[in-house]
Amino acid sequence: MAQDPLRARRPLHFAGNPSISPEPAQPVPSPYPHSQTSSVASSPDTARASPYIYPPPWATSSGPDRPPIHSSAYFKTDPASSSNYAEGWLMPEGSSRKLYAKGKRPPTSGGFWTRLGGGLHLLETEGTREGWLLVLLTGLAIVVRCWAIWRPSSVVFDEVHFGGFTSKYIKSAFFMDVHPPLAKLLITLVAFLSGYQGNFNFRDIGSDYITGNVPYVQMRLLPALMGVLVVPLSYLTMRMLTLRPTSCLLGALLIMFENGMIVQSRFILLDSPVLFFTTLTIFFHTGFCNEDARRGFTRRWWIWLLLTGLSLGAVASSKWVGLFTIATVGLVTIKQLWDLLADLRVPIPLLARSFIGRAIALILIPVWFYMFIFQIHFWVLSGSGEGDAFMSSEFQHTLRGHWMPDTFADVLVGSNVTIRHINTQGGYLHSHPQPYPTGSRQQQVTLYPHSDTNNLWTILGRLADDTDVQHRPPKGYYNREKIFVNHTSFIRLEHAETNKKLHSHDVRPPVTEVDYQNEVSAYGFPGFPGDANDEWIVEIVSKHSELVTDPISGTRLRALRTKFRLRHPLQNCYLFSHRVKLPDWGFEQQEVSCNKNPTLANSLWYIESSTHPLLQMDRKAEKVNYRRPSFVEKFLELQKVMWQTNKALVDRHAYDSRPSSWPVLRRGINFWVKDHRQVYLLGNPFIWWLSSAAVGVFGVMKVLLILRQKRGYRADLNNANISKYNGIGCYLTLGWATHYFPFFLMNRQLFLHHYFPALYYAILLTSSIFDLATAKSRTKTRLKALSLIVLVAVWSWWVFAPITYAGLWTRTECERARWLRTWDFSCHEFFESRQQYYPGGHLRFETSVPYDLASPSATSIAPEPIPNVFEEVAKGAVGGELSSVVGEEKQEKN
Repeated sequence: MAQDPLRARRPLHFAGNPSISPEPAQPVPSPYPHSQTSSVASSPDTARASPYIYPPPWATSSGPDRPPIHSSAYFKTDPASSSNYAEGWLMPEGSSRKLYAKGKRPPTSGGFWTRLGGGLHLLETEGTREGWLLVLLTGLAIVVRCWAIWRPSSVVFDEVHFGGFTSKYIKSAFFMDVHPPLAKLLITLVAFLSGYQGNFNFRDIGSDYITGNVPYVQMRLLPALMGVLVVPLSYLTMRMLTLRPTSCLLGALLIMFENGMIVQSRFILLDSPVLFFTTLTIFFHTGFCNEDARRGFTRRWWIWLLLTGLSLGAVASSKWVGLFTIATVGLVTIKQLWDLLADLRVPIPLLARSFIGRAIALILIPVWFYMFIFQIHFWVLSGSGEGDAFMSSEFQHTLRGHWMPDTFADVLVGSNVTIRHINTQGGYLHSHPQPYPTGSRQQQVTLYPHSDTNNLWTILGRLADDTDVQHRPPKGYYNREKIFVNHTSFIRLEHAETNKKLHSHDVRPPVTEVDYQNEVSAYGFPGFPGDANDEWIVEIVSKHSELVTDPISGTRLRALRTKFRLRHPLQNCYLFSHRVKLPDWGFEQQEVSCNKNPTLANSLWYIESSTHPLLQMDRKAEKVNYRRPSFVEKFLELQKVMWQTNKALVDRHAYDSRPSSWPVLRRGINFWVKDHRQVYLLGNPFIWWLSSAAVGVFGVMKVLLILRQKRGYRADLNNANISKYNGIGCYLTLGWATHYFPFFLMNRQLFLHHYFPALYYAILLTSSIFDLATAKSRTKTRLKALSLIVLVAVWSWWVFAPITYAGLWTRTECERARWLRTWDFSCHEFFESRQQYYPGGHLRFETSVPYDLASPSATSIAPEPIPNVFEEVAKGAVGGELSSVVGEEKQEKN
């Protein structure tokens, strides 16, 4: 039985076509005059019927008159039309079966593609018409995205955060944010070029921009214009996916009139730049895959590939959700390389070149770009700021304003020292005169992140030397000789300001009231030498000390070099601190306790500064200072802090949502309420539900196709349309899935706008299904279907335009637009009638020009929380969070 030549076909570049089979065993005559044989096995009759034509041997070799052609450059012939098609992409080749001299092929759509394939050519007849269409789409997108962009003229939702970051960038004040800096740097650049000095306070939603002299319109224009560019890029991407112009127009218009994307692109937020770079990445990657299917390692091939890598770096440098875009491209790349590996015609050197080229462009370049953006971030934020407390002491001392003079390396009995905790942003061991309100009611001991005289402690010898008044060392005794503090030394710590000793006893702490935690206090009074509960044993942790640069630090206490623990000998617990804040009576400083089963990281301390009269008199006494970390060390530390802070965003927000509710648009986000107007982020319901249905429809189609293949329906493999739309659909569905399903694994706060990249893929998939459904329809029928869908989408956009553009709305209109009960926009905020907006014939509050006639009114809308961004100290569990402390401590015991 002759082998089916269809099984020798090469699979699609983009997405899985499961028809991968071994090479045919018998050769057949080649249609190429320069070739002796072809790799397709069959009889002459089978060869004539086979729709697959392979390149001659010279097509895969090089020479003076034999230009190299990528091994994937072979074609499929439609027997009915005698036209050749590039496998997977249906590129017409005319009636001739011969390759052109340089492997060139005619363009896909009569001039829209260049003669070399993959590029855009808008100067030929048909291409010019589409060029004008792109201009029209872009102009209309500018109107839709930028209409009345000055409204509202006050702070909206997360402009609290990202506007505040702009001020800090301009003032070079270091801050910590959970998002990479590229998009924030671009917004800052626009603000700087617009003359902004960074003096406006963005802390409150509703704060007026006009009185603050903020160039907010220019700052909003950057994400707005990026949102505009998404529209033509989506059209071009769909054209590169070989969809018809009407289908591409449909997708572009659906993206243009999507209310949620419009809202997110009109304010000083990061999601519009993220969506733009995601769109740009898909566009470049599609161009690369087209070029790779035609011919590899050409200049155009490298340009598309390198641009894909740069755009991957850009999207990851704007928000970490860009990693999902990297995952999408990565999975497609793995599929491409796997297909090359399975193709025995591809020589190993060519396979190695393909792998190395992709690794350089899609791994090294994005990583380099990402790190370079953080280098710019560090250059700009060179001064001390509110984010210092998040970082290690070494990091902090690279910032202007955190300089510290050299300190003595040796630590002696009698030294005045400051002691810092390692694991929780390096706060100082601190005490102040205020007592605990419960428990022992002794003087509070806390962790405080800033320099203060209450951070100073004096190291004393053990109590056994002082209990007898007659034998007590006189004042200044410890200044007569150098007594080093070694591993296992007994010491006491006396608070320099209040002369009370660091003390622990069998009393539960006032906040973390668990059995394995003891209270730590400062205890004593004049004339009282103290008791045994004041003693601590120094335990040096050698593996965390800097033995390489200072070998002595492993056995003797040395400033900045030795890491140690303090163990209480009577209670058998360790001096300990964690991210738990005391209430207002403790000034929200961090709790310090004595933990019987602590984690090592939370019980490690070090001496930051040390002074002693004997060392001051010794000119040869060694001094030390913080080691200056390299860029890579600072970069890695900041990534770790960003990751930890991002994971800590677990508290509920009034408008957060879970991923399962996003495809059905269960609820939106209230951005702003003021002056009887509202901005509420809600997607266009028709577009949202249509795209979700498209994902489901393609899933059903894919399952049916698989079942038909399992049942032996081989005709599907011969159908060019099925191969084409299967590849396109798998690629777009993969992008949707990688940008959607990972959110189910996250416990942090999530919001509706996290779905926008997945929605973009879903809209493109909608267009591809429309293209398939209308493939055999007449042009007029296709245009009628297009018009009907677009009209419904535009009508839906118009219904919700008042909460998209902060426009005029009445309560009746608002209630009528509440299609789902879960849409919680504030209808009671609007007037009963539109006439109430025009008392005396004039608009009551905001007009169509950027000034506000009304005084600011209160708003109850809260921004998306980014904990600790505007606070001096990193906050942990306070108030309602205290119930989680016990669980945290149980984990620490393990």
